[in-house]
Amino acid sequence: MARRFYFALALLSLPCLASAQNPPEQILQQAVALHQAGDTEGAIRQYRAYLKLRPDSPDVRSNLGAALAGTGRYAEAIVEYQAALKQGPKDPRIWLNLALAFYKEGQIADAAQELASLHAVQPANPQVVLLLADCWLRQGENAKVIGLLAPLDQPNQGDLAIAYLLGMALLRDKQIDRGQLIVDRILRNGDSAEARLLLGMAKLEALEYPAAIADLTKAVELNPDLPDLHSYLGQAQMASGDMTAARAAFEKELAQNPNDFESNLRLAVLLKDDGDYDRARELLARALRVRPGDPGALYQEGAIDLAAGDMDRACAILEKVVKQSPQFLEAHVSLAQVYYRMKRKADGDRERGVVQELKAQQDANQSGGKAQ
Repeated sequence: MARRFYFALALLSLPCLASAQNPPEQILQQAVALHQAGDTEGAIRQYRAYLKLRPDSPDVRSNLGAALAGTGRYAEAIVEYQAALKQGPKDPRIWLNLALAFYKEGQIADAAQELASLHAVQPANPQVVLLLADCWLRQGENAKVIGLLAPLDQPNQGDLAIAYLLGMALLRDKQIDRGQLIVDRILRNGDSAEARLLLGMAKLEALEYPAAIADLTKAVELNPDLPDLHSYLGQAQMASGDMTAARAAFEKELAQNPNDFESNLRLAVLLKDDGDYDRARELLARALRVRPGDPGALYQEGAIDLAAGDMDRACAILEKVVKQSPQFLEAHVSLAQVYYRMKRKADGDRERGVVQELKAQQDANQSGGKAQ
């Protein structure tokens, strides 16, 4: 019986031995054939088998990266693309795929860095331009988007992709008049979800919440899959006090666009208020991957720790926020609370004094604005 068992094991091992004896060229041919046939997992195994024998092959590493990205394993794809770029000259196609893998993995800052370098090499590549603009928009770098796209924007162009991204950047940068010109141009091509989104953004900036909700709701009817649309609808609903509708809108945005910064941040605030600290922290971690070090997201992390009673962690985060953003009034208020709860009265009194100074500055600025 034992002899038969070992014999069976020996038979099972024969295919593996035969496979190991295949020449590298045959393994690579099998990998490519499997990849082209849609057997991505089989192709990944064969690409890796080939690379064990021929590790210095940037094209095969790029193929492996593409196969991994095709299965959603972007972190592994990034490793392969980076290795491919190190092993040979910087092929722009591999470079772009690396940036796309960073983008889809939610590492928007890394994607933007790669795309900015690639744009310097290929300034006329429209895909690179649009992706770079999108990354900068997601990071809140509106001025960079405007500087990139404004020279390329042609009022009579048929492709409105540049105009749309430029319009979003202008509206986010509160350049409402310039943004409105682009909205009007897009509207001349007929009613569209894109035009309605830009109109809703402009009205949201003007604090016209019911009108903003009306335009954004119409945009949803025209194209519910438009990126950022549910995020802005949620922001308008949140500003108008409809937290239930806002939460549903943010959930819809994240279902199709999990790396949307505003939806992650604002839904985290709503979840914090509901006491769902664990998921709120997950959303804030994702928001901070999109905008590393963002003071608003860091503040909410500290606010969650304060609400959860973790004073040491709240203190460390809030001290970081006020050091980074000394004018951040709410962060000073929360830090004062933390100090008092930690029995650090002198530090709490100091923060309370900072709060009073900042409030006085805000009152003075508002009075000055009214007087003009």
